[in-house]
Amino acid sequence: MGKELNLKLKVWRQDNADDHGRFEEYDANGIDTDMSFLEMLDVVNEGLIEEGKEPIAFDSDCREGICGSCSMVINGAPHGGQQGTTACQLHMRHFSDGMTITIEPWRATAFPVHRDLVVDRTGFDRIQQAGGFISVRTGSVPDANATPIPKDDADLAMDAAQCIGCGACVAACKNASAMLFVAAKVSHLSLMPQGQPERERRALAMVQQMDDEGFGNCTVTGSCEAACPKEISLDFIARLNREYGCALVKKGEV
Repeated sequence: MGKELNLKLKVWRQDNADDHGRFEEYDANGIDTDMSFLEMLDVVNEGLIEEGKEPIAFDSDCREGICGSCSMVINGAPHGGQQGTTACQLHMRHFSDGMTITIEPWRATAFPVHRDLVVDRTGFDRIQQAGGFISVRTGSVPDANATPIPKDDADLAMDAAQCIGCGACVAACKNASAMLFVAAKVSHLSLMPQGQPERERRALAMVQQMDDEGFGNCTVTGSCEAACPKEISLDFIARLNREYGCALVKKGEV
């Protein structure tokens, strides 16, 4: 068992998408420093339920930093601001006894709030559906060495594929841009041999869908890279810009 903390929480509460929302304050007492941030919220919710009050709504699934659903802004930073860490991996030992912790949902027009800390991130799903496919018949799983892939390309593709689509990049960006997310998905597929036939069409379709969803423009401040729990490199945005530019040229729009 770790040390115990007594904390004050300022939590965004919003009944539904049409509600204006407000901050409400709660005491979180006797919190073990070995708990994760979501476990702390579980304890607070148990207390609210015992009092006959509505628990704080928040998303979670894997609680292992894989699914990306634990989307929340903690003290002004997506996922709490610890490098390479999702909210479910954030531990209470990073906080001090007596602290006030402010907890909010993602703030972006393209991520409307459903309730409390739960936002609608299906815009990301539609972006992937717009171009995240390959038309090559893949069949069963091939032998590992059946399709030769340069190691540098394979490594880069794996770096891009680490993106979990949590939306921290959007929450951190002053323009609510989704460029880092789109760049990771486009780069992952375009670097693989199986992704070559559609690479131009994919880049055009995914960027167009990103614009249609209402995400902002990228001004390369680097806040997305700093907030990304999987530390996706800003270099992938440059790669996306090249992919998109080449696609426009081949289409005859430049």
